[in-house]
Amino acid sequence: KIFRAFPPIKDRHLSWLTRIESEMSSSWIKTGIFYFIQPVKFDLHLFDPQMLLFAIFFWNRETRAFEFPCGFVCPTLLDIAAITGLAPIGERFHPDILEEEIPIKEISISWDKKTYLAFITAHVGKSGTSVSTSEHIAFLMYWLSACVFCTPSLQVPKYYYALAQALHSKKRICLSKLLLTSLDTCLDEASESLFRETGPRNLSGPLWLLQLWLNAIFEKKLSLTSSFASPCALEGARLTTLTPRKCSIQNFAKYIKAIFSFTHFSEDLAPFIRTTLLGPSWLRQNNQVGHISQDSLKIWSSFLSWDVIFLGVRQKDVRIYPYQPQLFARQFGLCQMKPLPLRPVEKIDAGICVEEGNYQEVLDFILHPGTELQLTPFTFSPSFLVLRCYLRWWCTYYVDKLLDFDVFLKKLINSPFSSQGPKQSGTFKNQIIIYQFEQFFKVCYRPDNISRTIFDASVSLSKMVQRNIRSKKVINPRGKTDFEKFCPKRIPPLLRLLSVLHHFLYYFIYYEEILLIMRR
Repeated sequence: KIFRAFPPIKDRHLSWLTRIESEMSSSWIKTGIFYFIQPVKFDLHLFDPQMLLFAIFFWNRETRAFEFPCGFVCPTLLDIAAITGLAPIGERFHPDILEEEIPIKEISISWDKKTYLAFITAHVGKSGTSVSTSEHIAFLMYWLSACVFCTPSLQVPKYYYALAQALHSKKRICLSKLLLTSLDTCLDEASESLFRETGPRNLSGPLWLLQLWLNAIFEKKLSLTSSFASPCALEGARLTTLTPRKCSIQNFAKYIKAIFSFTHFSEDLAPFIRTTLLGPSWLRQNNQVGHISQDSLKIWSSFLSWDVIFLGVRQKDVRIYPYQPQLFARQFGLCQMKPLPLRPVEKIDAGICVEEGNYQEVLDFILHPGTELQLTPFTFSPSFLVLRCYLRWWCTYYVDKLLDFDVFLKKLINSPFSSQGPKQSGTFKNQIIIYQFEQFFKVCYRPDNISRTIFDASVSLSKMVQRNIRSKKVINPRGKTDFEKFCPKRIPPLLRLLSVLHHFLYYFIYYEEILLIMRR
């Protein structure tokens, strides 16, 4: 259930997609999204929850990378290009760049039909009629909401209109960087959610992209195969056929052992630099930096240049994410160096024009437009070597994170996520009761420090009693007091120790509060 924001099944929109594509395919080619839309025709809605969740456990929100035993691994712009066919070039995206060339009032879109199925029904054109501007923009809004960024509300929000009308107007916006940072944000939120004490919540965002990327890097290791031959010459379409159909809680062990087996970086972790790559012509013969043409220099400069990316369709949601390909050099077939900060700490101005929202000033300050990466093509074979200084640094960095399978399995069982799987004896069997206790008393349950839990709960209960006494005025000057009126209602049960605590605290706190008020 936590993955309910995945793209809907293709049957819902396939006929609408076919209708729009028949007239708008040339426009999509000019905009650079033709290949990007193709995976929607396939089983993009399929996912393996065990594969996604075990990967999220290895995500580090500080480095924004998966930490495998051999080093940092993460989707890059090269991976995005191979899976979706999106080139890493185009106009830099930020909210101010999307001006409404087509006023929203001139477009006939039913904003009260927001759920996916209702939105499709309300905006699909009649058979035999031409595709109108309103219908095309409505389709792009649906596609962005349901199949690309996967909104948590399972609805088509209005704030995607500006981006949809820009794509309709054939603006070549760099969607690959926007998609990559959306995935990073999604992984940050998912990682934080899985370790919440109350258990994970619904996950949203382009997790379908993570599923396809995991299919690619584990294709050989897990022997992922499919008898279905994709008619679309794109890696993303082929990878949709590799998603395991049979989900089992037992797959956790298999997937975790697969990650621990990556003690050395191998070609499995760089699946998109092989010579048999499927995809658009501009990438298919130029997917290795050692064998690129002069025409591909700009594209590869974008692959290998660090950058600052703005994420957020609305002004209030804007975040800044760094793109740091130097951390993942081996995924491009290059030698891995020791990672260093993008800028010295003493040269970073923390107060730079954040309040004014001057995006260009931020970019000029951070990126130094005068200095650009210069590539000189020459032929060489891909290499997964590392410098000695990197190896020393990684051994020091990773020594505290070393885990074997048994230790990781114990960590997984004792995490809040364990409540989603089969119950094991003595493992979070009281989680619902503990959650009710924490919500009622507004305290944190500490199983390793019960005395502190009791103290915090008693203080909270005392404050509740005081508020009830003052608001309900239950103290009778003649000496008759209605104790039931200021007893907090529906106190949730906890362990036997805390149940005894409730009775003890009632009598102790009630009389203490009454004596205190009578003295006043």
